[in-house]
Amino acid sequence: MEQFVPRQKLWLEHGGKLVMSDYRLRLLQLIAETGSLAQAANAMGLSYRRAWGKVKELEANLGMQLVQSEVGGAGGGHTALSPEARELVAAYGRFLERMTAALNQAYAEELGTLASAPAERAPR
Repeated sequence: MEQFVPRQKLWLEHGGKLVMSDYRLRLLQLIAETGSLAQAANAMGLSYRRAWGKVKELEANLGMQLVQSEVGGAGGGHTALSPEARELVAAYGRFLERMTAALNQAYAEELGTLASAPAERAPR
């Protein structure tokens, strides 16, 4: 049988308002990778309007611009992360990696002996 796997959901708040989460990190990463808010939204199964709303919500809560857009033209528009957003994405990514490592270590130390699924441990 499979081993237990610890999971966690993290987010940052400022003044009770959400300023970053795993979900929003992924949206920003996809914008950076694709150069398109529309493609990032599509990859996450979001409407363009919802994705744009998430970006605008973050910008308002953080008090900084996260994306820079160039409108249309022959090749279409382009959206890129601002320098501050690139820094935020990199730092939050490192933060998540450290938190995952800490979670796995704490799990191994505290619950490692109970790591098998309950069905594997027959009652005595």
